[in-house]
Amino acid sequence: MSQRKLTLDEIKFLQEALKADFKIVNLRLREGEYQHTLAKAIASFQLELYFPDVKDLVRRLYGEEKANDVQFIRKIQTILKKMERSSIVKILPKKRPWDLQRYALSSFKFQDADKNLVILVTEQETRDAKELLETVLTRQEAIMAKKIVDIKVQAFVFALMALTLYAATLWAIIQPVINPIIFVLAFSFVTLCSVMLGKVLAET
Repeated sequence: MSQRKLTLDEIKFLQEALKADFKIVNLRLREGEYQHTLAKAIASFQLELYFPDVKDLVRRLYGEEKANDVQFIRKIQTILKKMERSSIVKILPKKRPWDLQRYALSSFKFQDADKNLVILVTEQETRDAKELLETVLTRQEAIMAKKIVDIKVQAFVFALMALTLYAATLWAIIQPVINPIIFVLAFSFVTLCSVMLGKVLAET
């Protein structure tokens, strides 16, 4: 699965699940039943630092044909809703209103309604996921630091250009004979640089 930038919510959910101990829930998680199968599938995605929607889950578990079966998708969504009410899964905030809901496990270890201890990932898988998350966060921090430096350089350049052109505009105004072409060009470039500077500063 291709790696992409993690949001703050995604980082929070990943860290919470990786640190969580056994969570007591009022839903049965028996192997072979939908709830257990879906929980295992979400866990496998989460170990890859990815949060699946219902179609991702159905596609991985049952294939492309089932992922396009509207009735089956609704059935799985109903089960996921029960799992959410039982605090087994959490729903991530949508990036866009029309996106499908994405799911995250609240823990990788549960005590279900039958008092059974259900462990969805191994200790090694947990360690590997923690290391992967740390690597991704380190890379994201490095990218962000570089972006901040680039923004500062751009801001300095646009500010310097704006000041230079502003001085040229003032110089054009105080001349005995005002050259309208120089004045208009200088004023236009000052305005453009100011707008660009504002956009650059808005990214910080």
